[in-house]
Amino acid sequence: MRKKIWAVAFLLLAATVKTLACTNLIVGKAASTDGSVLVTYSADSYGMFGHLCHYPAGKHAPGEMIDIRDWDTNKFLGQIPQASQTYNVIGNINEYQVTIAETTFGGRPELVDPTGLIDYGSLIYLGLQRSRTAREAIKVMTDLVKEYGYYSSGESFTIADPNEVWIMEMIGKGPGVKGAVWVAVRIPDDCIAAHANHSRIHQFPLDDKENCLYSPDVISFAREKGYFDGKNKDFSFSTAYAPADFSALRACEARVWSFYRKHNPEMEKYLSYIKGETKEPMPLYIKPDRKLSVQDIQNDMRDHYEGTALDITSDLGAGPFNSPYRPSPLTFKVDGKEYFNERPISTQQSAFTFVAQMRSNLPHAVGGVLWFGLDDANMIAYVPVYCCTNRIPDCFAAGKKADSVTFSWDNSFWVCNWVSNMIYPRYGLMIDDLRAVQSRLEKGFFDAQKEVEDKAVALYEQNPADAVKYLTDYTVASAEKMHQEWRKLGEFLIVRYNDMVVKKVSGGQFERTEDGIGAAPDRPGYPEDYNRRVIQETGERYKVPEK
Repeated sequence: MRKKIWAVAFLLLAATVKTLACTNLIVGKAASTDGSVLVTYSADSYGMFGHLCHYPAGKHAPGEMIDIRDWDTNKFLGQIPQASQTYNVIGNINEYQVTIAETTFGGRPELVDPTGLIDYGSLIYLGLQRSRTAREAIKVMTDLVKEYGYYSSGESFTIADPNEVWIMEMIGKGPGVKGAVWVAVRIPDDCIAAHANHSRIHQFPLDDKENCLYSPDVISFAREKGYFDGKNKDFSFSTAYAPADFSALRACEARVWSFYRKHNPEMEKYLSYIKGETKEPMPLYIKPDRKLSVQDIQNDMRDHYEGTALDITSDLGAGPFNSPYRPSPLTFKVDGKEYFNERPISTQQSAFTFVAQMRSNLPHAVGGVLWFGLDDANMIAYVPVYCCTNRIPDCFAAGKKADSVTFSWDNSFWVCNWVSNMIYPRYGLMIDDLRAVQSRLEKGFFDAQKEVEDKAVALYEQNPADAVKYLTDYTVASAEKMHQEWRKLGEFLIVRYNDMVVKKVSGGQFERTEDGIGAAPDRPGYPEDYNRRVIQETGERYKVPEK
């Protein structure tokens, strides 16, 4: 979404001013515990309002036009003809379980075409509305930019369906030059992959149409522009169109590395690459050391480099309560020298996040689940949103009652952010209270999944419309359940941690005295190691005089 991270060394400003930095994690169907294709997305952008979008299925008359607006700025770019048939889209999944996600890599700024008509966001949702398979989505998306021009900077797309998943990378051809150069690589079923704001496709097979698709001029255009002069077999899309600098490695590729090393210990060796000490890039995909579940991949989206050399939970920047979050911007200067903060997968600027679960052994209406949340993955409970859902839960909707500058107690984006922003300053002290509610809700949704889906399949066999209604109602009820539980959590937190003390809790209830008033709170103060740092900084200033 609005995400780009050329921020450690510099902030790249392409067509518009935006701060972008998303993450996609990918699991092939033979690499998952239940045969699902899994795709994650974190839509990261400072100031962005998160919501669940919906495009209803429809049949459209000849001559009908649709407006194209840039996803980042809402700028009107023009109109294109509507397709005769469009499919139901809820969030980033459609009724055929096709899922599309992205991360922005920017690339060479001279290749942005401000005259192009199709931006990357419109490309996603047009692709979802017009495609029944991942391969069909690739064709729809590449045909659109070929015909109408590509407005955005370099982009990595994840394009998936219940049977396969692809990474497609695309960049424009410069001002006034219609179209784009692109390459799409199929991720093997038994592998995992990821991308995080840096182009990750290097060499690719030129004669394997089952597993690799590309624009006919992807290499010749690079030669024409002076980006490449070697043999075709040695051509690297990433090197030609998005040469890596320190920021691409440390702020972007590092997130991929953290995911890879969790599931294949051999990937630890690429720490030197992340630090800019070696040149060999990480592979586009790897085989995990075990199969991954939806729960595994949800937890992977909560990563802050814990247990690695890049762990940010224990240095001075973590504050007294070991917070894994850092304020923006990612860079800062001290005495004329520039420094940076690590950028993990989970970050406070997430507007929404999802884990898409796509299954070929179930009817489409039942097999596709968008596990969805508003705010970053670490601080939310993922809610099941079935791909056939044709009504947005009120608490997930955008509208007049809530937006990026309008708070509403009825809106989950704001309720979730209210909770997380209470926790950030005293993270280590408060996070377990969130974890308890998060775990209980997610466990409840997973425990109910088989029963819900068995009933949905039975309904589908009798009347598909009944299954759609049932799963839509279940989606709406699940969202509302999460919303109400999160409001209760926020109310609990403000009471328990009011005025920087901690009120005692027993059996889930606040303790009271025999006379009925609240029990005296605990006053934990700062942890000892932080107090020691304070004394190192202040010396004898706060020392109590000896008697």
